Amino acid sequence: MVSKPATGRYLAVLTIGALGVVYGDIGTSPLYALRECFAGPHSLPPTPANVLGILSLIFWSLLLIVSVKYLSIVMRATNRGEGGILALMALAFPRHSPGAGRRRALLMGLGVFGAALLYGDGMITPAISVLSAIEGLKIATPAFESYVVPLTIITLIGLFAAQSRGTGRVGAVFGPIMVVWFIALSLLGLGGISKAPQVLGSLNPLHGLAFILRNGWAGFTVLGAVFLAVTGAEALYADVGHFGARPIRIAWFSLVLPGLFLNYLGQGALVLHDPRSIENPFYLLAPHYALYLMVGLSTAATVIASQALISGAFSLTIQAVQLGYLPRLSVKHTSSTERGQVYLPLVNWLLMLACIGLVLGFRSSSSMASAYGIAVTLTMLSTTVLFFFAARRLWDWSNLEAALVCGVFVVVETAFFVANFLKVLNGGWVPLVMGMLIFLLMATWKRGRHLVWAKLKPASMPLEMFLDQIEMSKTLSRVPGTALFMTANPEGTPLALLHNLKHNRVLHECNVILIIHTEEVPQVEAAKRLDVEELGAGFHRIIAHYGFMEEPNVPELLAGARLNGKSVNLDKTSFFLSRETIVPTKHGPMARWRQWLFALMSRNAQSASSFYRIPPNRVVELGMQVEL
Repeated sequence: MVSKPATGRYLAVLTIGALGVVYGDIGTSPLYALRECFAGPHSLPPTPANVLGILSLIFWSLLLIVSVKYLSIVMRATNRGEGGILALMALAFPRHSPGAGRRRALLMGLGVFGAALLYGDGMITPAISVLSAIEGLKIATPAFESYVVPLTIITLIGLFAAQSRGTGRVGAVFGPIMVVWFIALSLLGLGGISKAPQVLGSLNPLHGLAFILRNGWAGFTVLGAVFLAVTGAEALYADVGHFGARPIRIAWFSLVLPGLFLNYLGQGALVLHDPRSIENPFYLLAPHYALYLMVGLSTAATVIASQALISGAFSLTIQAVQLGYLPRLSVKHTSSTERGQVYLPLVNWLLMLACIGLVLGFRSSSSMASAYGIAVTLTMLSTTVLFFFAARRLWDWSNLEAALVCGVFVVVETAFFVANFLKVLNGGWVPLVMGMLIFLLMATWKRGRHLVWAKLKPASMPLEMFLDQIEMSKTLSRVPGTALFMTANPEGTPLALLHNLKHNRVLHECNVILIIHTEEVPQVEAAKRLDVEELGAGFHRIIAHYGFMEEPNVPELLAGARLNGKSVNLDKTSFFLSRETIVPTKHGPMARWRQWLFALMSRNAQSASSFYRIPPNRVVELGMQVEL
C-alpha cells in the first residue's frame, strides 16, 4: 500500500508503474473493440453515420464509467487506502455496525458474487488479448493463419509457467513498455485521422444518441460490443492501494485516455476512408513496414495485461481465504521483501487450462468477444450498489444524494448488462457459469465453516472453568517447554488442548492460546497487532489482528511477543493443532451434495502448519470427526 506522499520522481515512478499494471486490460481493447461493433449478429454496415455514432458511444462510455465513476467518485471510497469490491463490501456494511443482519448478509453475498465474477474476467482477458494480438500475423500474410492458435497457446503456457518466478524482476519493464504502447496508439491514431478529419465530429454525444434511435434494437445490441472498450475499469479501483489515486488519475488523463481515443478515432477514420478495413482496423492502421513490429508490441502489451489479471486473481484469492470464503491454499512467496508478490499454483494452473480451453473452443478473438463483458458488467453493477451504502455511511449522504449519483451508473450499466446478456447463447454463458460455480464454492465453504463452528462450540469448555480446574488439580504432570494451541474461539478452551490432556495427561509449564483474528480492513498497524494477556496457571492468551490483505506468519508473530517479559523460544515450543474430518449426514442443515463438496474442499485445503508457516517438525496434529 502506498503510504508516503507521491511527489516528484516518486510520483513519476508510481505513474509509470500504474501504466504497467492498472491499464493493461483496458489499454489493449483497441485491438478488437471497434471491429466487434460491426461484427456479430447485428452486422451493421460501416456507414459514416454508424461509425461516428459508435465512436461517440465509446468515447462517452470511457468518460462516464472510467473518468467519472471510478476515478472521480468510487476511488474516494477506500478501506484504509485499499480498493476493490471486497474492500468496498467491508465499507458498505461493517461486521459490527448497527442493524447488521439480513441486509448485511445480502450485501456480503452481492460483494462475494461480484468477486467470483472477476475470476471469469481473469480467465477470458489473457485468452482474448493474446489471441487478438497474434491475429495480426494474418494481416501480414494469410500463410500465418494456421499458426495463430498454436502460437497463442504457446504464449499462454509460457506466461503461466513464468508465474512461479514472480513479477518482481520483470515488473520494472512493464510500465515503460506500456508507455511505448500508448504513444504508439496515439501516433497510429493521428495518422488515421488525417485520412478523414470529419471523424472528430464523433466527440458530440448527439451522434451516439442518434445512432441508438436510428438503429433501434440493432443499435442497442451494439452496446455489448461498445462495452469491450471499458473492460478493465474495475482494475483502477482494485489497484488503488498499490499506487495511490493520484498516479492512477495522472496516467489516465495524460496518456491512456488520449491514446485510446486517438486510436479509436484513427480506426474510425480508416473505416470511413475504406470500409473494407473494418476486418481489422487496428492492424490495418499501421504502415505495412511496421506491421510485424506492432504485432510484437501488441503481444507484449497483452501479456502485460494478462499478467495484471493473473496477479489480481492471486490477490483476490488471498483476500477470500483471509475472509473465510475459500479454504487455505498453497501460497508461495516470490519475494523476500515485497509482501504482495505471491504465487498460488492451483489458481495459476486452473486459469491456464481455462484460457487454453477458451482459445481451442472459440479459435478467434471475434468469437471469444461474445463471451466477454457479461461478468464484468455484473461486477460493475455490484460495485455501484455497494457504493450506494458505503457513501451513506462514509460521508453521510442522504438516500436521495446517493440514489441520484448511483442511479445514473445503474441505468448505464444495466443497459450494458442487457446488451451483453443477449450474447449468453453465443458464449456469454461461459464466464457466467464459471462465476456462479466459484460463488457456489465460496458460499459452501462459508456456510460449512459456520456449521462446523456451531458443532464444535458446545464441545469446548469455557476457558475460565478450565483454568479453575487446572489450578485445583494436584495430580496433573507438568513438562518443560512451551505448548501453543490455535483456536478461533477466544472464550473457549481449544479442542486440541482438551484432546492432548485426555490422551497424554500432561501439561507444559508454559501454554499459549493463539487466536488469529482477521479484521475487515486491509492492514493492521504493527502497534495494534498483538494483544497478550496472562491468564494464570501457566497460561497466556495471544490475539493477533491481521487485515484481509495480510498473510499471518506465526513464527514472526511470536518473535514479537513477550510472555512475562520474556521472548518465546521457538526451539522449545510445540504447536498443537486440530484437524477436522467432515462426515456428511443424511439430514443436515445443508444439502448433502453441498456437504460432500465442503468435505472435499476441507480435505484438500492446505494444512494450517503450512499456511501459517509453522515449522513442521514442531507440529502435533490432533484429528477429530465432525458430522454436519
